[in-house]
Amino acid sequence: MVQNVANATLSVARPQWDNSRLVSRIVHLGCGAFHRAHQALYTHRLLETTDSDWGYCEVNLMPGNDARLIQALKDQNMLYTVAERGAESTALKVIGSMKEALHPEFDGCDGILNAMARPETAIVSLTVTEKGYCIDAASSQLDLNNSFIQHDLAHPQQPKSAIGYIVEALAMRRERGLPGFTVMSCDNLRENGHAAKAAVLGLAQARDPALAAWIAGHVTFPCTMVDRIVPAVTEESLQQVADQLGVFDPCAIACEPFIQWVIEDNFVNGRPDWDKAGAQFVADVVPFEMMKLRMLNGSHSFLAYLGYLGGYETISDTMTNPAYRKAARALMLNEQAPTLSMPQGTDLVGYADLLIERYTNPSLRHRTWQIAMDGSQKLPQRMLDPVRIHLKNGDDFRHLTLGVAGWMRYVSGVDEQGNAIDVVDPLAARYREIHQQYQEPEARVRALLAIETIFSKDLPANAQFVAAVTHAYLDLLKNGARATVEALA
Repeated sequence: MVQNVANATLSVARPQWDNSRLVSRIVHLGCGAFHRAHQALYTHRLLETTDSDWGYCEVNLMPGNDARLIQALKDQNMLYTVAERGAESTALKVIGSMKEALHPEFDGCDGILNAMARPETAIVSLTVTEKGYCIDAASSQLDLNNSFIQHDLAHPQQPKSAIGYIVEALAMRRERGLPGFTVMSCDNLRENGHAAKAAVLGLAQARDPALAAWIAGHVTFPCTMVDRIVPAVTEESLQQVADQLGVFDPCAIACEPFIQWVIEDNFVNGRPDWDKAGAQFVADVVPFEMMKLRMLNGSHSFLAYLGYLGGYETISDTMTNPAYRKAARALMLNEQAPTLSMPQGTDLVGYADLLIERYTNPSLRHRTWQIAMDGSQKLPQRMLDPVRIHLKNGDDFRHLTLGVAGWMRYVSGVDEQGNAIDVVDPLAARYREIHQQYQEPEARVRALLAIETIFSKDLPANAQFVAAVTHAYLDLLKNGARATVEALA
């Protein structure tokens, strides 16, 4: 018999329960690395300390690695390993909060929809990345021209998108006389619950206004703020866990020790007591969410674009350069923190210093290339909204400007040594067209700024912003990323 975390002798303890204790009260869409290191771990902590029976039905929708992960979880009785890597030591934990795992390849659309429509399903949660919501970044509404949404409108009982699955499952519950469930986004989106609601109601309205009205009255969409640095899984990271664990776990995750979860307490059909496991329930998540999106995610994007261009493979590598450390902290405190409205007593200086410490952790191989993915979905929330505030107030925003210019330089698809950059983004083809069509740097900047789904209409029409971004872009072309970051001081 092939040994795995379910049957091998391990160096760490397995859960003191098996998944027969669990009830699949949560269907989670997007069983990726972050979810396994965050929400599933919080739920495991709750199971360790209480008699809770809340368990996960895990769902992946994409083919390839998504399907292989689901099969691997099934093969090892829904157990997997989390390695929390500090600067000096690593702690292992075998997680046991998952009851079952589904994928269209194995279970069909019907199997997934029926799981979502079961009476015991109280929450459907999501970690499907920004693009999984099929939201137009400029309007914040569902993009009805999205190919997945077009398919879901034509074939509602065979959906492709996460939003399509949710709407069809809610239609089934309505037909069966069952209550709605809570739709809980755990993605790094501004007011992610509102984004999920706009997407779900937008698709439901296009299908059947009566269904949309029922969903509006029977479903809640709490906002959440999630925080933990979880690098992408690599063969190297899996082998490092295996060396310490004593058995190879294809589902293992390495992450930092820090973890945070702030949740709007707005659940329509019950919820776990995640606060007993360290989460925080609040009436308004937005201040915490904005703090994280701008100070953490915004500086992460800044370091990702400019770090990659500067020849750094990971964030911790980038932070070995004092100029990048200084620039990241200045971005957080001088340009992002002033745009926030936080509860009294919030220590933003301490938060910034903690972020610098987390970024510097050499045990985490968080690749700049990974963080740079899908910039068209991330830039508006992380950098452009704060830019608008500074333009209105007449404040300095040169770090944000360089971050935007760094993104423009990165999506050219060629680094400073002339090597190809694998630009992963829904608009990658458009970037290539722009860089092929416009050879003059100033014209290239204007063409990128003309992408309304990223910059809307106001920023390209603002002469101060256009001039600042153009100047920063020209500096990057002339001097390179490292020298340009150093010149910020």
